[in-house]
Amino acid sequence: MEYVYQILKAFVDPVFIIFLLLVISFVLCLTAAKKRSGALFLLLAIVLLYGFSISAVSNYFSYAQEKEYIVSPVPAKGDEELDVIVVFGGGVYEIRALGKTYPAGATALRLMHGLAMFRQYRAKYLVLSGAGLRSVSNAAVMGQMALDLGVPKDRIRLEPKSTNTYEHALELNRMFVDKKIRIGLVTSAYHMKRSETQVRKFFQNVTALPTDFLYSTPASLPVLRFIPQSSSLMDNTQILRERIGMIWYAAKDI
Repeated sequence: MEYVYQILKAFVDPVFIIFLLLVISFVLCLTAAKKRSGALFLLLAIVLLYGFSISAVSNYFSYAQEKEYIVSPVPAKGDEELDVIVVFGGGVYEIRALGKTYPAGATALRLMHGLAMFRQYRAKYLVLSGAGLRSVSNAAVMGQMALDLGVPKDRIRLEPKSTNTYEHALELNRMFVDKKIRIGLVTSAYHMKRSETQVRKFFQNVTALPTDFLYSTPASLPVLRFIPQSSSLMDNTQILRERIGMIWYAAKDI
C-alpha cells in the first residue's frame, strides 16, 4: 500500500499535471482537426502553472494548512517542562565525492528548533526520528549535529527505522512504555497536523511545536504577489502532497 501512496503523490504533483497537459496539447496540435482541443489543453496548462506559481495562491493554501498553529501559537514558557522533545526528520542527501551526508533544509530547520525547545522546556531526552539513505539515516545526521551543538550524548535517543509519519509515531510508541509522558513534537508547520494526529494515537500529552512555516506575511507591494516564482510552485507542491497524505491516512483509519 505504501507504493500506491507514493505513486499517488507523484501523479498529483503540479509539475507532473502541467507536463501531462502540455504533452496532450502537443499531440493534439499535430492533428489539424484537433488543434482547437490542443489549444484548450495548452491554455489549461498555462492557467495551472500561473496559479500554482504565484504567492497569492501559495500563501492562501499555506495559511489554510497552518492556521491552527498561527492563530493559536504555543504559549511562552512558564514553569512548564516536557519529558521528551521529538524531532521528525525531513530528509538527507549524500555527496559521495566528499564522503558526507547532509541534512535537507527541512531537517536542519526542524533540528535547530528542536534544540531550542529542548532547552526551553528543560526536557530529559531529545528523540531524533527518521530513516534516510541506506548508509546514513535522518536520525544519525541530526544526532551528530546535536552532539556538535552541545547536547549530551546520554540525552539523545535515535530512532532510525521509520520511513513515514505513521512509522515515526509507531516507533516512538515502542520506545517509551509510559504513555503519559509529556511530548513536545517538532516538525514543519504544514506537516504538523498529520504528525500530531498520529502521535496522539499512542500518547496522551502532546504539545505541537511547529517550525518551517510556508506561510508568510504578504509582500508590501501587491504586484509581487502575482508574479510567478518557482518558490511559490514549490510551496504549493508541498501543501498538495501533504493534503493527499492527510486524505490517505484518514482513509486508512476508516
